[in-house]
Amino acid sequence: MKRLIATLLAALALSAGPATAQDKYPSRPVKVIVPYAPGGATDIVARIVGDEFQKVTGHSFVVLNKPGAFGMLAIDEMVKSTPDGYTLMIGNVSTNTITPIIYANKMSADYVKSVVAVTNLIDVPAFLLVSTANDFPVKSVPELIAYAKQNPGKVRYGTVGIGSYPHYDMAYFAKRAGDLDLVGLPNKNGAAGVIQDMLRGDVQTAFLNVASTAGQVQAGKFRPLAVVNHTRLKEYPDIPTMQEVGYGDVGTVAWNGLFAPAATPKPVLEALFAAVTKALNSPESIEKLGKQNFNIVPNKSLADAQTWLDSEMKHWQTITSAVKIDVSQ
Repeated sequence: MKRLIATLLAALALSAGPATAQDKYPSRPVKVIVPYAPGGATDIVARIVGDEFQKVTGHSFVVLNKPGAFGMLAIDEMVKSTPDGYTLMIGNVSTNTITPIIYANKMSADYVKSVVAVTNLIDVPAFLLVSTANDFPVKSVPELIAYAKQNPGKVRYGTVGIGSYPHYDMAYFAKRAGDLDLVGLPNKNGAAGVIQDMLRGDVQTAFLNVASTAGQVQAGKFRPLAVVNHTRLKEYPDIPTMQEVGYGDVGTVAWNGLFAPAATPKPVLEALFAAVTKALNSPESIEKLGKQNFNIVPNKSLADAQTWLDSEMKHWQTITSAVKIDVSQ
């Protein structure tokens, strides 16, 4: 009798094994690493998408904020995790394209071989702005270029940090516009700090996202010269795109994307892609992200996501090769 019971138990265990192995993904909460402190754009996106992901799958996004080292800490934790779809990362253009290029020798793993894109999530239009403080006279991109040529070394631009994409954007603009002699002024307090610098007139120009600066534009404190976006914005129909003013390759439509370890099984990635894109396109996500002035831009497929990331990497290889910035400062 004891042998019969043992045999039956063993048979039950064996029959249970395949069922466990074939459990649908996800079958438990998913940890999502965000390379910034709570409250920023990337964190907001992670939490909005996470709320809807739970409704779609029944399992939550557990957001882990891990700021520091230009995103390398977050990337390192993700690539060293078990590649099973339960440790992911939501990053942006700085952490997931620029950092892997300019800090390649400081990273613990080969980024291209270790990380796979699941999907782009959102992007954020930006303005090329000038301050109206101290009666700064510039009212168009050609006027900004002419003024800078007439006043070499006297036009200061704000950036959210040395080697950040707004820094590269303005430095590349200066190069493309005829090697303008512009002076960068980084602010350790990010976009909020740059906005204050512009309000005081400490800097005259900057690339900053539309959501952060709309109030100052409407108040007449900042003057938008061009918009960095695929098309003109319906709220600002008179503001041309950078493409329209002749600099279509200048400026960054900042984005947030979802990433996973490259060794994650494709069926898991497919299930993840389907769940996240469904969550992203829910009425609740559309409303919440729209209020933040974010465009919802998921990729069409996993293959399309990887093509997108590859093109972003190629673009930033071009920019960082054309513009030499000393990031050791």
